[in-house]
Amino acid sequence: MALGKQAKTLSENQIKLVLKHLEETQDATRNQVIFLLSVDAGLRAKEIASVTWTMITDSAGHLSDAIRLEDNASKGKSGGVVYISKRLKSHLEMLDHGESRSGTIIKSRNGKPMSAQVVTNWFWNLYRELGLEGCSSHSGRRTAITRWARNITAAGGSLRDVQSLARHSSLQMTQRYIEVSEDAMKKVVG
Repeated sequence: MALGKQAKTLSENQIKLVLKHLEETQDATRNQVIFLLSVDAGLRAKEIASVTWTMITDSAGHLSDAIRLEDNASKGKSGGVVYISKRLKSHLEMLDHGESRSGTIIKSRNGKPMSAQVVTNWFWNLYRELGLEGCSSHSGRRTAITRWARNITAAGGSLRDVQSLARHSSLQMTQRYIEVSEDAMKKVVG
C-alpha cells in the first residue's frame, strides 16, 4: 500500500468471507477472535496483541460486555472502554488456551503472546491470501468506525460518541477514518 493511502474498509460480504475462511484454519477460534477484535471492536494491531484476560473479565472471571483497555495496551494514552459485540463475545467464550485465563488473550501456537508486528503480518498475509487488495491491519478498525458512524444516530447518539468509541482525541481524526458512501449521499438527497 502506498504511503499516505488509507487502508480499505471491508464490506459485510468480505467480513463473512474472511470469517468463513478462518473457520478452516489451524487455531480457527483464535484467528476469528483476532479478526473480530479488529472489525467489531475497532482495535489496533498493538491493542489486539496486548489485550489481557483481566481487561475482558469481571472479578469472578466471567466475560464482561466491555474491554477495559489500559493505556499501556493502547496507542499513547488512548485506553478506555471498548464494547464487545455479541459475535465477538461468543468467539471469546470459545477461546481456550488449556490454562487459566491469564495473560494476553491472543497467543501464538507455542503459548506465548504475539507482538504487534506479528499481528500486523498476520493481517497482511490473510488479506493477501484472500485477494483483498488495499487491506491491512487497520482495515478492521476503519470498518468498525465507519459502521459505528453510520448507525450511531439510530441508537440516539452522535459523531462525538463514535469519537469516544474510537478513543480518538479529536473529532477530526475520527472523521478521517469514516468511509464516504455515495449511496447514502444519494439517498439522503433524493
